[in-house]
Amino acid sequence: MFYDPRRNDHNLPHNPWTALVVPRPIGWISTVSRTGVVNLAPYSFFNAVSAHPPLVLFSSNPRKHSQINAEETGEFVVNMATWDLRDVMNASSAEFGAEISEPARVGIEMLPCLNVKPPRVARTPVALECKYNTTVQLTGSDGNKYPSSMIVGEVVGVHVDDAVIVDGQIDVRKMKPIARLGYMDYSVVEDFFTIKRPERPADAPPSPPKPQH
Repeated sequence: MFYDPRRNDHNLPHNPWTALVVPRPIGWISTVSRTGVVNLAPYSFFNAVSAHPPLVLFSSNPRKHSQINAEETGEFVVNMATWDLRDVMNASSAEFGAEISEPARVGIEMLPCLNVKPPRVARTPVALECKYNTTVQLTGSDGNKYPSSMIVGEVVGVHVDDAVIVDGQIDVRKMKPIARLGYMDYSVVEDFFTIKRPERPADAPPSPPKPQH
């Protein structure tokens, strides 16, 4: 099968696009509005995009509360969605009004952060405190602007549950993060395999110096 996603001429009963780039980690974003309402919502178009500096992004379509709050207050938190939190994560995805706090409505305990005002999910094993960096409005190859935006933030604080640290490393099997697949499907990471990188070729160009901190 070949199809052009700009025309969606796939002749399938459901659009396959979100089933083709999988699994996608879930950015469970907590923010606080200018009026003090705590918002919590999951985004499946999410990932880390840089280590130096540590940057993450989530994509919103259209401009929803998480994006508005992050832009207006300059802060947000990424909480890891896990197998144990799958139901409450899904409940927080409902389309509540801006005056409704998802954690309060669906019963999610939150804890304060150290470097940002939005709280973090108490039961998540990993939470990333972020300072808002920039918003990129997405434009198609036809030059038209679309309602999708990428919201980028710099990680300024990391919370890790000591229970998921084994022999000095993060054990993904103890975290059991979940990821988005296509349609209404999800996956859970319960195991992994290791592949070592190949040796550096003798004729490879010299590596650039690493940034100093």
